[in-house]
Amino acid sequence: MDETYRPGDVEAKWQERWKAERAFAARDEREPYYVLEMFPYPSGRLHMGHVRNYSIGDVIARYKRAQGYDVLHPMGWDAFGLPAENAAIEHGAQPGEWTRSNIGRMRTQFQRLGFSYDWEREFATCDPEYYRWEQLVFVRMLERGLAYRKAALLNWCESCGTVLANEQVVDGECYRCESQVEPREMTQWFLRITEYADELLADLQEMPGWPDAVKIQQVDWIGKSHGAKIRFPLAGEGDPIDVFTTRPDTLYGATFMSVAAEHPRVEEFTAGQPQAAEVRAFCKRVAAEDTISRTAEDREKEGMFTGSYCINPVTGWKMPIYVANFVLYQYGTGMVMAVPAHDQRDFEFARKYDLPVKVVIESPEETLDGDTMEAAYVEPGTMVNSGPFDGVFSTDGIRQVTEYLAEEGQGEASVNYRIRDWGISRQRYWGAPIPVIYCPSCGVVPVPEDQLPVRLPEDVTIDGKGGSPLACCAEFVDTTCPRCGEAARRETDTFDTFVESSWYHARYTSPDCDTAPFDRAAVDRWLPVDQYIGGIEHAVMHLLYARFYNKVLRDLGLLGIDEPYKNLLTQGMVCKETLKVEGLGYVYPEEVVDGLHQETGRAAVVGPSVKMSKSLRNVVDPDSLIERYGADTIRLFCLFASPPRKDLEWSVQGVDGSFRFLGRVWRLVHRHLDAFRRLADEGPLPADGPGRAMRTQLHRTIQKVTTDVEDRFQFNTAIAALMELVNGLYKFESERVAELEGPGADQRVLDECIMALVQMLSPFVPHMADELWQRCGGEGLLIDQPWPRWDDSVLVEETVSMGVQVMGKPRGTIQVPVDADEAAIVEAALAVPNVQRHLEGKKLIKTIVIPGRLVSLVAR
Repeated sequence: MDETYRPGDVEAKWQERWKAERAFAARDEREPYYVLEMFPYPSGRLHMGHVRNYSIGDVIARYKRAQGYDVLHPMGWDAFGLPAENAAIEHGAQPGEWTRSNIGRMRTQFQRLGFSYDWEREFATCDPEYYRWEQLVFVRMLERGLAYRKAALLNWCESCGTVLANEQVVDGECYRCESQVEPREMTQWFLRITEYADELLADLQEMPGWPDAVKIQQVDWIGKSHGAKIRFPLAGEGDPIDVFTTRPDTLYGATFMSVAAEHPRVEEFTAGQPQAAEVRAFCKRVAAEDTISRTAEDREKEGMFTGSYCINPVTGWKMPIYVANFVLYQYGTGMVMAVPAHDQRDFEFARKYDLPVKVVIESPEETLDGDTMEAAYVEPGTMVNSGPFDGVFSTDGIRQVTEYLAEEGQGEASVNYRIRDWGISRQRYWGAPIPVIYCPSCGVVPVPEDQLPVRLPEDVTIDGKGGSPLACCAEFVDTTCPRCGEAARRETDTFDTFVESSWYHARYTSPDCDTAPFDRAAVDRWLPVDQYIGGIEHAVMHLLYARFYNKVLRDLGLLGIDEPYKNLLTQGMVCKETLKVEGLGYVYPEEVVDGLHQETGRAAVVGPSVKMSKSLRNVVDPDSLIERYGADTIRLFCLFASPPRKDLEWSVQGVDGSFRFLGRVWRLVHRHLDAFRRLADEGPLPADGPGRAMRTQLHRTIQKVTTDVEDRFQFNTAIAALMELVNGLYKFESERVAELEGPGADQRVLDECIMALVQMLSPFVPHMADELWQRCGGEGLLIDQPWPRWDDSVLVEETVSMGVQVMGKPRGTIQVPVDADEAAIVEAALAVPNVQRHLEGKKLIKTIVIPGRLVSLVAR
């Protein structure tokens, strides 16, 4: 039989067989296990980040199936979104056509990689049969007051022409197109995620299978703070200013008020003031800056006096109101009482603008003076200059001052959250329509459930000239009120695409259900997802939204779990160096040969290794790699080159090495195909000697691989152990050539080792493994074979290897029985020829034996 490894022939064969036998269809017979990777946006081509993410999930799915579980491992498409709309404008195609064409190409790529997906459950979120149900959930949320519409200052991306949620603004830029985001007041639809803030926080404590980094980000984003809400009357006409603070004990030291640049009351405070235009320009500049820069500790504090004042409710102090660049509209009320003696930002601001610094918390170590102190004092201490609270320790003062304010009607205890309700309206076409009708007589009317879905028309004109094409589509907009029959119009905003990705995992359990979003028995069987896999960049977008949406579905009676994902694995990025050519910018790797750009002959400058990106042109095409090396090689490299949670550095040499390893396995197995026998027909396995040692290595490898995959997801070390096993088998084979010519005990050992090796390789390189399993006489598919189990009795070592040192330097090793006494160990050490040479002519004066590890000989 041909010993040449030809991955193209092998992989095509097994992909056809897996498909014909419905090998990966989820079953309903044994204990369920649901493994899911975050589904992709159908951009049209896979990149190496995709390959890595989905290879990780496939290892888990195949391993769990071999462990005896019924595995659900589905795949679908996060199909709505602005890129499809932009592509339609650029190429003159309909977004639906463009999206479904891309899905077809990417599905072919996925299947070519051999991932064990149950394709019978595939769907795209742009299917009306899918978004029908999120429209129904929205209507029911509207009935319960969990969905509402209001005017608010929102994040507007001019480039995308749409509103973004706070979580979708990264460093002041749109998470999608990286354009600068600006505030804009608009009327939008919101979901009350804040209603679930406490539960979202509390449940994080009951999720040991989630990375701490993700949980910390969610805790920070929800941002629950205990404190007081205090009312500051205006010095003049107007509503009082409400301020939230966690330090009401410092109220007597508040000397000015800071307000966020985006706050709508800035116009009120500056009305009629000579500096109004200047303040307005300052606010516009500050509002365009990113949140991280504005709140950075080393950022220069800037502000402008609005011309208005408010009154400190306990001191009567007339406090000037300043717009300040470090105050965020999203936190608290967007206004902050400034206590410069006890807050460093306020202190720096006060010194810059010559504002009073009043000490109200005394340090136990020194006497503080507001005129001379060089930094704010922020630690606990004794309250001073605080009227009736002088002498009270500050931590007690928090409660006492809050109670006093409540008695006087000037404030009350309060809990504040950083998180804001989820704005879900998007002013774009390619999305799920929000099922609402606006009637002149009845107002806002939800579309009746029996009229769902509100279908998105897919034949509209998209010209990119601004505004949603839906608003110009009379056939869609013009309708009648379902209550009174009067002429009415439809909502033309569409859902944020994170709505679709918040519940797709539940739809996979019963994608053909046409009476509800999903079948209750199915979700009860499969949910929560046992293992979810995706990037940590979704910690406060998709993952937080999905947790919230799951709780809403629970409260609507559609499912019975509190959390959607039991365990979460966040994989690292795939990184590669960049190449830059003067005058051209970044270039693709294939454009450079021997350091020179082929077309221009100019030198290519190698840049840092960063996440693969089309914009940086440091991407690698999976298809070309599969053509050259095969899918199994690419999968193996992605799994071996780095632990799943760490970034992976791309290496062509690493890919070559993975291919060579598979070739070694292929040749090893094929050399012994004629000698293979079913193990049950043979005599006893060897009890000692090289055969016993080889079996010990095998069972130790089974233990290592099983533990690394099951408990730690350390696929790289599991693969390393398999490589060591192959090395051991080559050595065993070469040392036992004569014995292996017949059906002796050592041939039995080789048979056992090779069959187990092929089984353990299956989750990583499934095509080759199934082919070798079949050629070795194995029955059925490897995914249905029981996972190998180690034998503890074989792991018990009969001998142990010990190093031998002479005068502190290594001079050899010895193999001795595990129960050998010290005299026998020293005798074996002295018999080593290299040890004898270094002791020649010397007198042995001391021996040190560390059992199981080392013999140290001292001579002179």
